Amino acid sequence: MRLSRYFLPVLKQNPSEAQIVSHRLMLRAGMIKQSSAGIYSWLPLGFKVLKNIENIVHEEQQRAGHIPMLMPTIQSADLWRESGRYDDYGEEMLRITDRHKRDMLYGPTNEELITDIFRSHVGSYKDLPLTLYHIQWKFRDEIRPRFGVMRGREFYMKDGYNFDLTKEDALHAYNRHLVSYLRSYERMGLQAIPMRADGGPIGGDYTHEFLVLAETGESEVFYDSAVTDLSFGDRDIDYDDRDQCQAILEEFTTKYARTDETHDEAVFNDVPEDRRRVARGIEVGQIFYFGTKYSEAMNAVVDDGQGGKVPVHMGSHGIGVSRLLGAIIEASHDDKGIIWPEGVTPFHCGIVNLKQGDADTDAACETLYSALTNAGLEPLYDDRNERAGGKFATMDLIGLPWRITVGPRGLKNGVVELTSRKTGESVELSTEDAVARVVEVYANL
Repeated sequence: MRLSRYFLPVLKQNPSEAQIVSHRLMLRAGMIKQSSAGIYSWLPLGFKVLKNIENIVHEEQQRAGHIPMLMPTIQSADLWRESGRYDDYGEEMLRITDRHKRDMLYGPTNEELITDIFRSHVGSYKDLPLTLYHIQWKFRDEIRPRFGVMRGREFYMKDGYNFDLTKEDALHAYNRHLVSYLRSYERMGLQAIPMRADGGPIGGDYTHEFLVLAETGESEVFYDSAVTDLSFGDRDIDYDDRDQCQAILEEFTTKYARTDETHDEAVFNDVPEDRRRVARGIEVGQIFYFGTKYSEAMNAVVDDGQGGKVPVHMGSHGIGVSRLLGAIIEASHDDKGIIWPEGVTPFHCGIVNLKQGDADTDAACETLYSALTNAGLEPLYDDRNERAGGKFATMDLIGLPWRITVGPRGLKNGVVELTSRKTGESVELSTEDAVARVVEVYANL
């Protein structure tokens, strides 16, 4: 993409309404624009990152054997009355009435709707196990939306639902989700720690939240610092192997890590004192096993193969796709702007032309642009007739992991400058070697 043809409305000044780094930088980098309190338009740069995060989630869910679908944003209130949650959920639920005076709602979650789909089409244990998921916009009418996309009213979320014959089967689904979530977050450049949590209005005693440590986190967290040494890495996972999935769950959840809602001071004091940590965390996902809570209430039963009918065991599993943008920025930025991890960056590399209109410089930039594009990457070429300082400031603000700077002086020596946004280190290379270096980085992801 050529920047002269792109829509990137960057701001030079910090917006007064932004209270935290991610909100400030997303506004300044032209990623979002507020439509109303807690509701945002996603501008091209923000939308690209949103889709990159969504694609990682899709890939890892399907790798784990989960099946994508799509459910509507508007749901019938009758289903929620059937489960008993319509009156219990609270004022966060946006309740509406259609022209026929039917009670409807803008879905904050989808347990009822997916259970209705299941009971309409599945009646035998032979069709189990089954996990369905979708990525859809949700709405919760927060009393005080703040912090940009971190706590908005409208948000983009992956929510998945498993249906299993027994509790043991459902707990394997729980473990499978934990493993797939760990892989997803690490691909996004994040360390998200699974912490024992509270089930809240969804229900269930068996639940973990995934939190990214950040000073601006809304949750107070207590943990053994040894959990931050854990890494999922490039493991070869067989999601049908129950022992392997259970072992990974135990590896990542045995050491103490809890939110303030489930914190146990006595157990925490058993952690060696030099490893006890109290910090803030941003929730970016949560997994639940809640048994037969919804299947019993809504008569979602199957033939158990022994002549009887039994309610299925269920769980729900969510990832805050839009919230993750804010979490990544909170975890990866400096005083110049965003530092995108390679896995989610909106463009793979920036090209800065220091002397627009100079024949040799223009030609070298075009060569780089074509070579990167032909290698399957998407560069952002700053071909504007602007001062070099302004071009560098824009590239630093929007946070592309790599920048290739092209100027007449370097070209006389046959080199361009390749700079890492994360470390700030620069090396001089031929155009061919600069392209090869960037291509190698992304080939190894």
